[in-house]
Amino acid sequence: MTSAGMKPPSGGRSFAGVPVVTDLALLEAEVAILGIPYGTTYDTENPVNESAGSPTAIRARSAPSHLYHYDFDIGAPVFSGTPADPRIVDCGDVPGSPLPAEGKANRAMATAAVRAILKAGAVPIVLGGDDSVPIPFFAAFEGRGPFTVVQVDAHLDWRDELHGSRFGYSSPMRRASEMDWITGMVQVGLRGTGSARASDVADAQAWGSRLVTAREVRQRGIAAALEHLPEGGEFLVTIDCDGIDPADFPGVSALAPGGLAYHDVLDLIGGIAAKGRIAGLDIVEFGCDYDPPSGLGATVCSRLVLTAIGAMIRSGQLRGT
Repeated sequence: MTSAGMKPPSGGRSFAGVPVVTDLALLEAEVAILGIPYGTTYDTENPVNESAGSPTAIRARSAPSHLYHYDFDIGAPVFSGTPADPRIVDCGDVPGSPLPAEGKANRAMATAAVRAILKAGAVPIVLGGDDSVPIPFFAAFEGRGPFTVVQVDAHLDWRDELHGSRFGYSSPMRRASEMDWITGMVQVGLRGTGSARASDVADAQAWGSRLVTAREVRQRGIAAALEHLPEGGEFLVTIDCDGIDPADFPGVSALAPGGLAYHDVLDLIGGIAAKGRIAGLDIVEFGCDYDPPSGLGATVCSRLVLTAIGAMIRSGQLRGT
């Protein structure tokens, strides 16, 4: 894949109306929005991916005015409308395929695109795609860091393999632990059951991952997670939408009772930015096919991206005002 190989945003609508730059060799920005619809699909599943249309759905719920209107979650408009505002662009979508046999090619194209964004000096914000997408996303940061991964998820994601694949959506945190540039991990919102076995939990804890359950956040607040983050750290943030309470986010394939409230996730993002630098962020496992007609899930994803950008401005990471 060449750096010019991105697909323009479907429907011709960029995130929040920002400029579109699909030739990554020409990228000049502080923040780059990138859609990665496809990761590695299990060969035991229908190749139709309920998350593949999510980048388009999220863009459709991100109105241009949201950058300039007063935002009560941030305490100010994201943008002031002055030349001091950071430059944000939408790089379109990484081409790919839902077929299981194309997983390796999907990963290679995704990693190459994120690397090009990093080379240009921009912070990548990725719209997934299922929870296998963080694997090629994290891989792009090789040679940088060290990083602490902060994951929002109902599930542990420490399976070494499942259905014969080591790169599916049950394995992103296991694969992250094997990357030399990732030296810390905080997993927030864990609850219920998933593919994790007791041995996987033991492996995560032995590696040093900090496991913060949804119940603990409910009892102690988001400080239960933030206390594990190093001051002045570099952070890779990955948000699996099923980590959010279904009352706030019903559009997922793996519904589980409870979870983080919408404002818990906002406070987590703000707390991460206050602790250090957000080097990259992805939002995955938004099953847009399950989103209610109101578009609630797509709206929440759009809000999380805007909140992250606002938090980076307030912390001084981005130029801002």
